[in-house]
Amino acid sequence: MSKAHRGTGVRKEPNHGRGKCPRCGKDNIKTLYEQEIDGQKVKICKYCKATLKNIAQKQARSGKAAAAKAAPAAEATAEAPQA
Repeated sequence: MSKAHRGTGVRKEPNHGRGKCPRCGKDNIKTLYEQEIDGQKVKICKYCKATLKNIAQKQARSGKAAAAKAAPAAEATAEAPQA
């Protein structure tokens, strides 16, 4: 079966969703994903979106690891007998 409706949302965009990505500077690339950068909503390419998502995941993991290291240290000092 044919895929008659594939890409119809992109066809409605100016230049069929193509332009210059404000983050990486690539020209004539599909800029379909809205992202807030420096307080402004801009449309970026899927590669920049994936990069931003990976950066956020790394920061979340490092924050979780730091909290896990701090929690046992706090418990150890709370359980220590005071003389």
